[in-house]
Amino acid sequence: MAGEWWRRGRSTVWGGAVAVLLIAGGFGTWITGSWPFGGDRDRYCWGAWETESGPEFLADSAVEDGGRRTVHETAPTPERPRGRCTVALRTDESGGSETRTEITVTYGPAPQDAARRMEWILTYLGDSAVPLPDGLPGATDGSHALLVLPKRCDTRDGRPTAVTLDSDARRSWHGGTSRTSAGIGGARPAAGLVVAAANRGMKAAGCAPERDLRFTSPVLTLPEGDEIVFTRACRIRGMEFDDDATQGMRHQVGAATRDLQSCSVGTWGRDGGPVLDALMVAQPRLNALFDGAVGDAAPARGWRGTGVRADSHQVLRADCAGRSTTFLLRAPSIGEAAAGRYFAAFTNAVTQRLGCAPVAPAADAAPGGTGR
Repeated sequence: MAGEWWRRGRSTVWGGAVAVLLIAGGFGTWITGSWPFGGDRDRYCWGAWETESGPEFLADSAVEDGGRRTVHETAPTPERPRGRCTVALRTDESGGSETRTEITVTYGPAPQDAARRMEWILTYLGDSAVPLPDGLPGATDGSHALLVLPKRCDTRDGRPTAVTLDSDARRSWHGGTSRTSAGIGGARPAAGLVVAAANRGMKAAGCAPERDLRFTSPVLTLPEGDEIVFTRACRIRGMEFDDDATQGMRHQVGAATRDLQSCSVGTWGRDGGPVLDALMVAQPRLNALFDGAVGDAAPARGWRGTGVRADSHQVLRADCAGRSTTFLLRAPSIGEAAAGRYFAAFTNAVTQRLGCAPVAPAADAAPGGTGR
């Protein structure tokens, strides 16, 4: 019974007011590390995760019939506030196939190198990621998750400390290898896993707040998945591509809230990859991830705010409706001129939606297609 409510998903949540209260209460108890149903169960990742607590990779059935679950973990400490835990599963299936799964949670600061940090931020906040509920500073797409910890956990050089969740699962057989589900169960379970690990990690590192972090509200669901790009990406004027360039191209319209907005463009197939990732962040603790990487002057003439144009990315920070807001674009496969136009189009579309002045000059945001 302990894991049944999680596996049923949103249908149980919306089954009625009583069901919502029961689920929210159970979830809040689980994330603090005290499961209400008792029993002798194995605990992993600094005691944050418990077998039979909901996600498939923690179920006893995952290691039946010759399967094996192993854990490698290093807990953060006040002297060394970094930690890592990996839960690995190996299951042998009929016909000679094998599935290997790894779920990894990491406790530590954002990368110090600016280019690496921008890529790291997009991994967790871009593409199909949605904000964590109840104002928690983080996001998840069901396979990855990020939670930025309170300021009291910042490093000595001022970088925020975060807890991240990553997953990878591959099924192998005599004919090859393919990706498969890691058994997390979706965005809400992923959010629960990262929050639980954060609470335990902060206690071990000696920076935990008086009350554990928690949430009870549903996780936002994106209204659509990734789609083929016909001409215009993410339905933003100025982000058009030439017809030839759109062959095999897809885009993901991400979250569009006052705290977070994203647009991701990539190519389909085994050899596919990112074409363009654009991001807006206004949530204060998430915004702090960019500190020290946004420069101290405008990135170009006519732009509002401070920013940097680097080979790997473009980033800008400006006030928008009374809030410090950071914009990021990473476009590894298109030229600098085209990337600049797309960045201008994205930033001005976002500022218009949020009700503040444009950050890019109108000429830079002029529509115009381009190849990859």
